[in-house]
Amino acid sequence: MPIRIRLRAPNGIHTLTLNDDAAVSDLLTSISDVTTLPLFDLKWGFPPQPLDPSLYGMGTKLNDTDLKLNGAQLIVVALETGETGRDQTPSTPLSLQKKENPVLKDTPEVPLPARGGTVVLRVMPDDNSCMFRALGSAVLSSSLDSMTELRSMVAQAIQADTEKFNEAILQRSPDEYCKWIQYSDSWGGGIEMSILSQEFGVEICSIDVQSLRVDKFNEGASKRCILVYSGIHYDTIAFVMDGSSTLDSEDDIKLFDAKDDIILAAARELCGELKKKNYYTDTQKFGIKCNICNWKGNGERGATQHAEETGHMDFQEAN
Repeated sequence: MPIRIRLRAPNGIHTLTLNDDAAVSDLLTSISDVTTLPLFDLKWGFPPQPLDPSLYGMGTKLNDTDLKLNGAQLIVVALETGETGRDQTPSTPLSLQKKENPVLKDTPEVPLPARGGTVVLRVMPDDNSCMFRALGSAVLSSSLDSMTELRSMVAQAIQADTEKFNEAILQRSPDEYCKWIQYSDSWGGGIEMSILSQEFGVEICSIDVQSLRVDKFNEGASKRCILVYSGIHYDTIAFVMDGSSTLDSEDDIKLFDAKDDIILAAARELCGELKKKNYYTDTQKFGIKCNICNWKGNGERGATQHAEETGHMDFQEAN
């Protein structure tokens, strides 16, 4: 019996029909397709409660979960496709000066004795290119000079398919976006991961430290890398074999079999430890200050509203 689900999304109301053997990944992919949203949250019930089917495992059949989705109504909430303040205005991106990331006195590690090694976190420099650097450290032999190359690849992919990457998706014209993303202080996020995962033929798993949600880009590729998203920063997950120092990244393994859910589960466990250490920024609530008029407020929405009312685009993270 097919599974029929009603969706309330930013672009309208949809009825989703899935085969009775559909998996969690099929559900999320179908929602992304009909809503054109690369990243989203789901809510259901009354009053609406958060729903994260990925917690059951992406390959799990929906009928094998305790979710009663046939006939259900889901609310699809669009998420920002990357970094704070970036996708708000069509022409000029908000500029945000960040505070330094919390210092980790003891970086969490998750030993995997059966695998003969340990899952560790490799912290990226806080230089506005952290997503590109985190990904580059996994897919390129040298990531030190890869930032310009990766930004250029994104711009070329957008220019090659402006129908897919249109103004509605980019929140500014493709030409403006391509010019903007190649600036060294422009942050990369969901759009860039979607493009680069295809360019390199890898699956990118991005784990949100605050919610422990796992977002997958180019799912179905044979290899995957795992990034850690802490609100306004990206780091990389690595595996270190026994006998090598976990402090030395020279022998890191950062590309994994995409079906290796043991490594992914360990990475998510590590992110759980980061969450306990408050290694994340709540982008909906964090303090923010306008560097032009000294206005103070909270979160992305507050900054966006202030920008729309005043035209001010220069902000910094505040206590």
